[in-house]
Amino acid sequence: MMKLWGGRFTKSTHKLVDEFTASVMFDQKLAMEDIEGSIAHVSMLGKQGIIPAEDAQTIKEGLFIIRQRIEKGEFEFSVADEDVHMNIEKALIEEVGSVGGKLHTGRSRNDQVATDMHLYLCNRMREVIELLKGLQQVLVNKAEANIDTVIPGYTHLQRAQPVLFAHHMMAYFWMFQRDVERFQDALKRADMLPLGAGAMAGTTFPIDREYVAEQLGFSKIYENSLDAVSDRDYILEFLSDSAITMMHMSRFCEELVLWSSTEFQFIELDDAFCTGSSIMPQKKNPDVAELVRGKTGRVYGHLMSLLTVMKSLPLAYNKDLQEDKEGMFDVVDTLKMSLTLFAPMIETMKLNEDVLKRTVNQDFANATDLADYLVRKQLPFRDAHEVIGKTVLYCIQNQKFLPDLTMEEYKQFSDLFEDDVYEVINPINVVNARNVHGGTAKPQVLAAIEKAKALL
Repeated sequence: MMKLWGGRFTKSTHKLVDEFTASVMFDQKLAMEDIEGSIAHVSMLGKQGIIPAEDAQTIKEGLFIIRQRIEKGEFEFSVADEDVHMNIEKALIEEVGSVGGKLHTGRSRNDQVATDMHLYLCNRMREVIELLKGLQQVLVNKAEANIDTVIPGYTHLQRAQPVLFAHHMMAYFWMFQRDVERFQDALKRADMLPLGAGAMAGTTFPIDREYVAEQLGFSKIYENSLDAVSDRDYILEFLSDSAITMMHMSRFCEELVLWSSTEFQFIELDDAFCTGSSIMPQKKNPDVAELVRGKTGRVYGHLMSLLTVMKSLPLAYNKDLQEDKEGMFDVVDTLKMSLTLFAPMIETMKLNEDVLKRTVNQDFANATDLADYLVRKQLPFRDAHEVIGKTVLYCIQNQKFLPDLTMEEYKQFSDLFEDDVYEVINPINVVNARNVHGGTAKPQVLAAIEKAKALL
């Protein structure tokens, strides 16, 4: 079969070359963006008088028909026609006749595919931002609904200090807020029209790039044609932002897996987001959380793959750039599905209040407050630290916790202890003592929730 570009060649490509170089198996995802770009391009060709206005109208009508066929699932893509662009152009010529061949006037597949990907990624990033905001809303609601619940806070996965569960949820809210801002910032680089750069040096036709940008909703155009066809920074930025977002979800998932275990029993995940075992009937596995955690590595891999592809490419376009798409498509699908499942998984998660209450009263997470208590009585902090360290050791050796000690026992370690010490080490008082901006005290957490609501 004669290729649309085959005039220069005297023999057909090897059948394996067709398979090896074809991209239509995956780049057909760009079909709607490809048609959108072509409609804007041919409108400009007609407006500029580069092709007759009636030809431009005929081509647009043909593109509308092909778009409808794609939307209905009636369009068959062929590997023999290499990519989504050639498939659509061939179908257009079959639909409207040889006039369809005028569509490609003043453009190359190089700037055409770049335009498709800019359109595609701008649309997908806006969707990701909305999904992130939806997840943030769930976190705010969860925090507000459990504003008085105290949980252990950890460093080194060892109990450190008690915090409000709401404070813990809001930590992830702010992580995801940075993700939202990163994607919003990345949109500025993706929101740029490469069409008109041609293969690499521009075109001899009097095109109007600003008009095309306006038609497609781009706020700016590339200033350099070489850069326009070879730039994939905007994809790398999307992959990087996606990797960071997945990392945030993965951290959260690790906690969900731990918290839902028999050893912790802090939470119970809804059955809809868990699976069972084929052999052990008692099992309830947090598979969604585990898979999100696992798919994070997949997203990292696509980022490293494209960075490696790009690291030694000379200007301008090279066939290596075909490797930019599969990873991008997979990251879009992985990130969107992860976010789509994550929000309802958190929304339906239940706290085991009795377990949490017992847990925060049976550890030494209030030890720092006990040291601060002595400091307020003018004992130097280093001396207070040593006193409380010895007090904790005594408790461990005698299988007690700090609230269990009698005043006589406290006095063994320092005469500064008084009856008010028991109020100081009460978990809710430990939490509310940290009444500084960003702290875990209830007034601060409520203020953070209100600020989050305003952002949303």
